[in-house]
Amino acid sequence: MASTCGAVTAKLRTLPNPSFTRSPPCIPLTSRFFAVKQGFSSLKLNSNFRCRSTKASMAEIVTPKSKGKVKVFDTEEDLAVALAKYAADLANKVTQERNSFTVVFSGGSLVKSLRKLVEQPYIDSVDWSKWHVFWVDERVVPKDHPDSNYLLAYNEFLSKVPIPAGNVYSINEALSAEGAADDYETCLKHLVKTRTLDQSQTTGFPKFDLMLMGMGPDGHIASLFPEHPLVQENEKWVASIKDSPKPPPERISFTLPVINSSANIALVVAGAGKASAVYTALADVSNSEVLPVQLVAPEGELTWFLDKEAASKL
Repeated sequence: MASTCGAVTAKLRTLPNPSFTRSPPCIPLTSRFFAVKQGFSSLKLNSNFRCRSTKASMAEIVTPKSKGKVKVFDTEEDLAVALAKYAADLANKVTQERNSFTVVFSGGSLVKSLRKLVEQPYIDSVDWSKWHVFWVDERVVPKDHPDSNYLLAYNEFLSKVPIPAGNVYSINEALSAEGAADDYETCLKHLVKTRTLDQSQTTGFPKFDLMLMGMGPDGHIASLFPEHPLVQENEKWVASIKDSPKPPPERISFTLPVINSSANIALVVAGAGKASAVYTALADVSNSEVLPVQLVAPEGELTWFLDKEAASKL
């Protein structure tokens, strides 16, 4: 079951879920950025980067403050283990202080990287009743459509954890893209008024506790694509797009100011196909084209979770 918000009254109503069965080493040392000392102690990058080994399977690159923490893992499996601990620890910290933990998902491979959260010890130790789940973007398709981010999250995650149905906020896909975006924004404003969702005192935009996002090979985040005018939207909370460069064309997306009002953002990127965009985002290189991922600068903390393939050009 998932909640949607009525555009006029901002009341939540439930829609049925699709009918599914509920089922209960370090980065390469050949990089041109590294000058290696024995024992992996104090790996040095260029003047803007440092790397230190924290565990056998993870190295942390220290970047300029604006680029956040960068953690590089030997394998995607190691990344998934660390991401689960990160999310669970943050959720437990937040829910000790208040009654809700607001978390935002993206589509793509991101949700699969959360698979360790549905295993022990987290499946029993996390207070799932306080989780409130949102989407940073969604395709305007039925919930049982293969392109639906909701469907992906349901199959990989939501069907396996006891988050209350009323705490899962999906779009109203029966509306047009513009109508669905307006409806979702109304929903968020309602949740801010009821103090389920925090609000940034600096920007006035909603302030999510954790935004979990992937990144496309072209450096896009959410449904904010390079050189698309939607990247410049700075007033709306949720915007519609009808000409997405990547199908399906009709989508809704959080705007950049909403993304950057987050308390915590985890950018989760795996695979060699995304290495060039990772390099552009994190290396100190001049590039005439600014990728949307380079504009991610949250009020709170930004953490990159990379596997060694995604970090291979650093």
